[in-house]
Amino acid sequence: MSEKKRKKQKENSFLDISILKKFLLTYEQHCDETQSSVSPTIQKGLWNCINNEVAITKFVLSSPETVPEDFPPVLFKPLVKTIRDLRYMLGKELCIWGILLSNLDIASLAIMLELKGRTIYPFYKLEMIDCGIDVWSMERLGKALSFSNLVSIVLDYNKFGDEGVKGLVHGLEGNKKLLSLSLCYCNLGIESGSVLGPVIAHTAIQELYLNGNYLQCSGAVELITPISTYAQGLAAERDTAPETSTDFAHQILEATGSTGIYTAVSSLNVVPEKPQHAISDGNEDKKKRKGKNKKKRDAAVVGPWLAKLHLADNGIDGRGDEGETGVLEFSQLLSYLIRYSDHLSELDLDHNCIGELPANDILEALVERKKGKLSDLEMKVTVQISLDTFTSILKNSKKLKSIKTRKKKKK
Repeated sequence: MSEKKRKKQKENSFLDISILKKFLLTYEQHCDETQSSVSPTIQKGLWNCINNEVAITKFVLSSPETVPEDFPPVLFKPLVKTIRDLRYMLGKELCIWGILLSNLDIASLAIMLELKGRTIYPFYKLEMIDCGIDVWSMERLGKALSFSNLVSIVLDYNKFGDEGVKGLVHGLEGNKKLLSLSLCYCNLGIESGSVLGPVIAHTAIQELYLNGNYLQCSGAVELITPISTYAQGLAAERDTAPETSTDFAHQILEATGSTGIYTAVSSLNVVPEKPQHAISDGNEDKKKRKGKNKKKRDAAVVGPWLAKLHLADNGIDGRGDEGETGVLEFSQLLSYLIRYSDHLSELDLDHNCIGELPANDILEALVERKKGKLSDLEMKVTVQISLDTFTSILKNSKKLKSIKTRKKKKK
């Protein structure tokens, strides 16, 4: 019996290898037809899978590190054409690094991602870093999102700006699949904060990476206002949100309010209805699932479940039009999240000169979070505050590990 199983496994392995060899040959032929170079990472990935007798599930398209002047470029077209010609449906991750993508390339990609037709390509992760993606491409990609299987999108180092974000967001309304969105170094301004704020509150997105943009105080305030409203509502329901008007930062905000200056913090007096939890209680389903070998992942629920928020290097300081008031407004909103959101697990505010008073707001919120016995918060803040405050923040939070991301190539 065991010999038959081993023989069957060998037969399946042989079939997988033959498909991969055909894939590599077809890809090289399409590269010749388009007068483009073979991607070394695609070639290496295929040979590794052939040698290990496993199907290739992750495609990484990139150029060689050193390229001669007369060297033909690596193109996306040969890869997508090979996938579609062979109807290869085992791909899960598609990573494109430093390859310029035309509008036609994005259109072909969008068609492949859309779960329509007889052949379905169920990619769940899409990574396009430094690919020269413009506003039109973002709009086309946005239209494909609601029909795709994507749970993670990385679009770092593409300078599509606020208009590009608007195009992408059209496909995210009520989205129940996408869990992680990264738009680092994409030339985003204040307007992107007001566009993305409702999105993270009314979709299933749990991770948002916006490092290296220029949201400034007002953009950051617009971004976190919806989820801060929810956090304050939870606090009111738990009856654990005593008013603390003793901290100096809050007193300044009250003073500006008395002069007729409107801030987002003053609007946070509405207690929202208690939504469903993002992850349902598994006790009810244990009996139903008992005896089954495979367990299906709980479906994501739409709501303000943000767990990871990265806003490093976004000009969140007192140098903008709002001055110090803008930073204090942001820190007050952020303090609600830190104090009361048990979903929040990572917060990156590095390289933002927030100042001493907002830093104290954050510190007090961290202390309250510990008293409330919420989960530990991994955090990064700027060192441009007093040593005592910086040390206390580190003491009351966990160190946020640096995320290794692919850096933009110098051209």
